[in-house]
Amino acid sequence: MARYLLLAGFFIMIGGFAFMLNKTNTGEYNPRDIPTEFIGRAAPTINVPDLYNESEVVKTADMLGQVWLFNVWGTWCPECWREHRFLMELSQLGIPIVGLNWRDERPEAKAMITKMGNPFLKIGFDPESSVAIEWGVYGAPETFAINAEGVVVAKHAGGITPAVWEKKFKKHFKN
Repeated sequence: MARYLLLAGFFIMIGGFAFMLNKTNTGEYNPRDIPTEFIGRAAPTINVPDLYNESEVVKTADMLGQVWLFNVWGTWCPECWREHRFLMELSQLGIPIVGLNWRDERPEAKAMITKMGNPFLKIGFDPESSVAIEWGVYGAPETFAINAEGVVVAKHAGGITPAVWEKKFKKHFKN
């Protein structure tokens, strides 16, 4: 009897693993989907120095009246390098993107943008994580969509891909 229970438990475990693997592969379940309390609420304030010009400030208020993406990235983040090409494509389609360089050094961040291209309308510089903490950022990359009224309408932890764009973000843009 114990042998049958052990065998049944084994098959249940294998079935559960196969079920979760299928959900992950089809995109129905993503272990990186970290919940956020910001969906449906006013976007937290951005008020940080510009990456290129320390005397200029990147502010949330400058983006009111339009739908835009807020992308948190760092040069130390391999996934940020991978998603950059798609961010360039979105930018070329006219999608406004504000970047936040997080926990980085200015020269390294500038070098990455020089090498890969600049998809951002503005790039804030946040080496001490003040803005990232306000936004509840867990890691990089993380991307938020903010509507014209300044309300967060979508969020994704991880790299933006065409599939992620279609599923989470595109519906918020009129392009």
